[in-house]
Amino acid sequence: MSETIDLTGDGGVLKTVIRRAKDDATAPSDSLPVVDVHYEGTLAENGEVFDTTHEDNSVFSFEIGEGTVIKAWDIAVKTMKVGEVAKITCKPEYAYGAAGSPPEIPPDATLTFEVELVTCRPRKGSSVVCASEEKTRLEEVKKQREIAAAGKEEEKRKREEAKAAAAARVQAKLEAKKGKGKKAK
Repeated sequence: MSETIDLTGDGGVLKTVIRRAKDDATAPSDSLPVVDVHYEGTLAENGEVFDTTHEDNSVFSFEIGEGTVIKAWDIAVKTMKVGEVAKITCKPEYAYGAAGSPPEIPPDATLTFEVELVTCRPRKGSSVVCASEEKTRLEEVKKQREIAAAGKEEEKRKREEAKAAAAARVQAKLEAKKGKGKKAK
């Protein structure tokens, strides 16, 4: 079983990973702040489902950090990666508070959500390149740098070999001159 992480330090937002994302999965960021999620929300008190995207297989989209969702979601979803499924438990102060959201959510309700991060993307009108294109570009730059470094190493090795060969030739000439000089005496 996965460990439960206290994302706020006060027990207000707890996250338990149900299904891990792949290691190289994309995560929300300043350049990819818009997320699409599947979720099911239940009342922690009795397990009653009050909202879900599973019935109609839809996704819910929002921009992280804009305050368009409950605080717990802004806090928890930004810690997820695409493909990850997590159980998010939210105390009332990180959900709907003392007012609740009648009639589905009573006042001071602790909520539990099972959330799957489906995608993250740039906001509309953003000039940010698609994340996969950027990743591909960065991998290509890395390959080019590795090839250039290998080429420099090969050139250095050849220069060192050439220096060693030249030194050996000079040494051989000096030895030959010494030998001729001794014979002449």
